This record gives sequence, C-alpha cells and structure tokens, in this order.
Amino acid sequence: MRITLSKMRFSLGRIVITRNALEVLSSDDVWESLKRHANGDWGDVCEGDDELNDDALISEGRLLSVYSDRSGNRFWIITEWDRSATTILLPEDY
Repeated sequence: MRITLSKMRFSLGRIVITRNALEVLSSDDVWESLKRHANGDWGDVCEGDDELNDDALISEGRLLSVYSDRSGNRFWIITEWDRSATTILLPEDY
C-alpha cells in the first residue's frame, strides 16, 4: 500500500509496526496518526514532550507521538534520531 503524506516535516524512513499493534489497532487510525506524526502533530504526549519533539526536529533527536485509536487503544509512533525508521507500537511492546 502506498500512502501520500503531504507537508511532511521530516523523513519517516522505513515504517514498521509490531505484530501486537498490527493485530489490535485499526489500520485507518494508524495511517491517520502516521500522517499527523509526519506533520508535527505529536498527539497526546506529556506536557513538555511536544517541545522536546520540536527541538528534536532541529537537533536530529528521536521523535515520539502518542495516539489512541477509535477503540481507545493507546499507541506510540517513534521515529529514530537518524530518521532511518519509524515504529508503530503499543506501550507494552516497548
């Protein structure tokens, strides 16, 4: 499947998802959240983490976003500091 991510603020690299997240999460919610992540919408990160992410865009740090799917399952999207990979996972997969 090919998706178009308009207005991407950074490269996602290789996109991977854990088996657990793949089985639990709605694919539509994952793709929508991935677009938000790529556009700099960090979702429900803790206070201050949004600023850390904004700084990481400049300093090439790791990026973390937190979202929930339509069933209330919380999940993370993490892009590595070198932008080589982006991983979608449930917190218990970490």
